[in-house]
Amino acid sequence: MIKRLADWRVRSWLILVAVIALVERVFLYLVYRPLSYNDTGSYQRLAKAILAGWKGYDGTRTPGYPLFLTLFGTDERVYAAQLFLGFLTTLLFFYITWRIGGRSWLAGLVALAHTLNPQQIFFEADFLTETLATFLIILSMAFLTGMLYSKEPRMWKVLGLGLLTGLAAGCAALTRPLFIILPFWTVFFLLVFWRVRPRIRWGGALLVGLSGAVVLGLWINFVYQRFHMVSLTSMTGFHLVQHTGLFFEYVPDEYATIRDVYLHYRAEQIAATGSPGNAIWDAIPALEKATGLSFLDLSRVLTKISIQLIIDHPVLYLKNVILGWIWYWKVPIYYKADSFRFSWLGTFSKWIILGWRGALVLINLGFVSGSVLLVWKRVQRTLRMDVFLGFLLGMLWLTSIAQTFLDHGDNPRFLVPEQSLVVLIVSCWGTQLFLSLRKKDENFSA
Repeated sequence: MIKRLADWRVRSWLILVAVIALVERVFLYLVYRPLSYNDTGSYQRLAKAILAGWKGYDGTRTPGYPLFLTLFGTDERVYAAQLFLGFLTTLLFFYITWRIGGRSWLAGLVALAHTLNPQQIFFEADFLTETLATFLIILSMAFLTGMLYSKEPRMWKVLGLGLLTGLAAGCAALTRPLFIILPFWTVFFLLVFWRVRPRIRWGGALLVGLSGAVVLGLWINFVYQRFHMVSLTSMTGFHLVQHTGLFFEYVPDEYATIRDVYLHYRAEQIAATGSPGNAIWDAIPALEKATGLSFLDLSRVLTKISIQLIIDHPVLYLKNVILGWIWYWKVPIYYKADSFRFSWLGTFSKWIILGWRGALVLINLGFVSGSVLLVWKRVQRTLRMDVFLGFLLGMLWLTSIAQTFLDHGDNPRFLVPEQSLVVLIVSCWGTQLFLSLRKKDENFSA
């Protein structure tokens, strides 16, 4: 592998990618100010609770991003750290793509697609979880490719990479709970589809599963001991109301106080934004006051109410599920033109963002349609899906489905940490399709 990395084409592409990624982030740091959003305050509050010895940590968020904030302290340091993580993520994309097919030019283009994507670069300037989650997921994928593409995998190497894969995947789940499925999907896929000696396969899968389970288990035990909930957070009830809140008028009179207060806030949210989404977050203080319930008890009651509503009205729930799945592919870009030091940059960026969003929506559409076409063996042979691409395909579909069953609000944000993996897959498909068509053309000409 070291010899292959020393190849001048690989080295040239890697240097080009690294220089562009670094210059872009230095430029952004100088001309664009980081932004806070509605979620930011809760992460900062929990970071302070961690610094105080976990006193007052209410479990509303998993600890990944609050710990990251405590590590770097000031906003400027966090901003710089996130830009550095984005730079490392770009290099990891180069490595992963290069390991898949050995094509340095494709690795360079996929890495550049990530680093030049305004969705990714602007999230690096936002005090939100996306950049850290993206880095941890791609780090896990990099360790996994080291396992899967070793020509002669040795037990000690597989065990080490399996341990690192599981730890990174577990930490990704503690940053964004949606990715709790990642270590377990990895274990399943290795056991079923990895064609190596059984001893190697079971050893690698076991280390991935154990390390991921230990990370998650320690946190779930913390939540259970403190809040008597078997969950990653204490917010389950509030997230479910994102779904059931759209038909909350069907709540029985037993919970009339909760129902009526929420419906009032839902009406205000619709009047202000045209959408009932996220009304629960404004309603929480009024619900606590009207019911006398604590935050945790209110979450438990809302969980009970929501589960019963879903059972009683499955069609309404599934309607939201389908809509949330469609929203998932919408490619959100969180930024503010006013945050640029120079107004002309804000104006110019709008056109770049518009073009990128259009391109990424088409790529997402290509991913979904290509996935469906893979049911035909001819398409499978043309696109030459290997074990790692199959793993990514399954992971992306699992998360796209899981996210919409669990929440119905900011669904478009949930794809952000995996968006560049979609680009990677579609790029590999496009390359294989081009090579296949060229081969046919050469055979026809001959």
